[in-house]
Amino acid sequence: MTVRSQTIAITKIRGNLRESVDDRLAVEEPLEIRLGYEQDGQRHTRSISITMRTPGDDENLAVGFLFSEGMLRSADELAIVKPCRGDNTIRVELEAGVAVNLDRLTRHFYTSSSCGVCGKASLDALRVQGVDRLSAMGGQFSRSAIVGVPERLRAAQETFDETGGLHAAAAFDPQGDLIVVREDVGRHNAVDKVIGFLLSEGRLPAQDYGLMVSGRASFELMQKTVVAGMPLLAAVSAPSSLAVELAREFNVTLVGFLRGGNFNIYAGEERIA
Repeated sequence: MTVRSQTIAITKIRGNLRESVDDRLAVEEPLEIRLGYEQDGQRHTRSISITMRTPGDDENLAVGFLFSEGMLRSADELAIVKPCRGDNTIRVELEAGVAVNLDRLTRHFYTSSSCGVCGKASLDALRVQGVDRLSAMGGQFSRSAIVGVPERLRAAQETFDETGGLHAAAAFDPQGDLIVVREDVGRHNAVDKVIGFLLSEGRLPAQDYGLMVSGRASFELMQKTVVAGMPLLAAVSAPSSLAVELAREFNVTLVGFLRGGNFNIYAGEERIA
């Protein structure tokens, strides 16, 4: 059974009142992602990432991470995705004959729950490789559909109700209906879980889906949106300058401060009726 939250004893101060109560916390544990692949007729295994995440949907997280980092191109390349060494290691085995970029494998990632993939030194190093600018024709969304998504996302956050300490991401259709919702202590992990689910379901590139995130819109979340072929990224909070730059470069609609029926459009206004 996956444990996403736990109970601890705390002291609560409210004005002059001090009391001992039980509180629920979101669980944060490391997950190692190991990649198995064939080279020169022999099988090899490499550790690709150690990320701090909330347990649950680990297979989606691993697959989404590998896809958004360009080490996996389609679900057809997957042979096996399964946990090993208990609950905190996921092994992803690629089919025989799938080419692996060894330069990428030498770049070992350590990912915290807050910052995303670290150690990328420059904007040039972050540029998405092999991804085309999105067509202006794909993905049309009405204002009424978009403004209803945050409330639906919030209602679907089961673990957040217990802990108040998780981010969430969701894919939604042009009518504003949620396709998949995932929670995690890290924004980027929640997005990878969504992308991994869509890839496993054969729904990538997701040309008719928008991506909603519960926090801010960072460059890395925009990068994942672009790689997944999603034409819209909406965030409850602000975007970063690099997220706006990437959105405009790849023709992705970027919405920020989506709250209470209001929002700002930073790129791709033509997709919103």
